[in-house]
Amino acid sequence: MLDNRIVDIHLEQAEDLRGKHGKEPFETQYQLGLLLGSGGFGSVFAGQRISDGLQVAIKQISSDRVQQWARLPDNPNLVPMEIALLLRLGGETNSGKTHSGIIRMLDWFELPGRGFLIVFERPQPCQDLFDYITERGCLEEHIAQRFLRQIVEALQFCESRGIVHRDIKDENVLVDTRTRNIKIIDFGSGALIKESEYIDFEGTRVYSPPEWILHHNYHARPLTVWSLGVLLFDMVCGDIPFERDREIVQANPSFTKRISKECQSLILWCLSYRPEDRPSLEDILLHPWMETSEDIVDLSEEQNITPSL
Repeated sequence: MLDNRIVDIHLEQAEDLRGKHGKEPFETQYQLGLLLGSGGFGSVFAGQRISDGLQVAIKQISSDRVQQWARLPDNPNLVPMEIALLLRLGGETNSGKTHSGIIRMLDWFELPGRGFLIVFERPQPCQDLFDYITERGCLEEHIAQRFLRQIVEALQFCESRGIVHRDIKDENVLVDTRTRNIKIIDFGSGALIKESEYIDFEGTRVYSPPEWILHHNYHARPLTVWSLGVLLFDMVCGDIPFERDREIVQANPSFTKRISKECQSLILWCLSYRPEDRPSLEDILLHPWMETSEDIVDLSEEQNITPSL
């Protein structure tokens, strides 16, 4: 069922946007490849840009799956909110106002009567953090710290552009397996930041906070920080802390691996039951574990797994 919420989006890159709508059709610019994955969000395919052979990822979205629409400057047609948010984050522009920790939209196309195609950069070699953890088990703390720092800094950039992701999880973080640099992907559940509460949520339930489970409302920043606590636990323990609603509302994770007290402290702070007790993104970066984890000896079981290249 379509949601009729429509948001007008202000873009500093309005001139770039106007220039996009005399562009050639998708079929003359890109070649669609194999299916990479699918879900409630749509389907993602491998692809190639015909002009230079660049490898890309192409996300196909059916109009009937779009939860929120946006109106762009000088464009009479509505577009999925995801496209509007990606434009606001610097997609389709050469202005330099992008962030290396956020997947970059290269292009987008409307298919009348069928939906939309979004073309993304496709870093190589990479895998999502879910698969990265699945292959290696729990991560050494200095690796988890490197990932978390990059994720938090990327989310700070999102916040500076007035955007909340609302579905931070291991599957939505791409890892370059050579450099261990990350990129946040999938803004399909994203929204504009507001100071009032949200009463809609399209993210992943096991990453959602107690206030959503109990009251079906939440605020943007505490939601993000709670999900970061779940993600950090996932990285250092090898799995998420909560599977059931009653576990989420108890907000009392049981550490399944031996990890440093500093790391436990940060996880527990992020997973504070009361939203107002959780740290800000800035607080996370200033936490002692974020400063010292490069020197922390890994106390978890040896994994003896060589990262895939």
